[in-house]
Amino acid sequence: MPDPATLRDSTQIVLPCDTLDGLREAIETEFTVTVFSRDDVRCLIVGSPVEIKAVSRFLAQHGVSIQ
Repeated sequence: MPDPATLRDSTQIVLPCDTLDGLREAIETEFTVTVFSRDDVRCLIVGSPVEIKAVSRFLAQHGVSIQ
């Protein structure tokens, strides 16, 4: 059985919300993901593993580092 943490890592990205300033609308338009704020400080991007990989590449192209 897969490890839940591994599955979670492949289906979500957690970032400070201010990191998405100017990018959130493009992400929601271009990719099939859901972006929401957990506590107005951290934002969560949730989608399929394929979409999360694509969003990760998009963010990297825009200078956003995902750890």
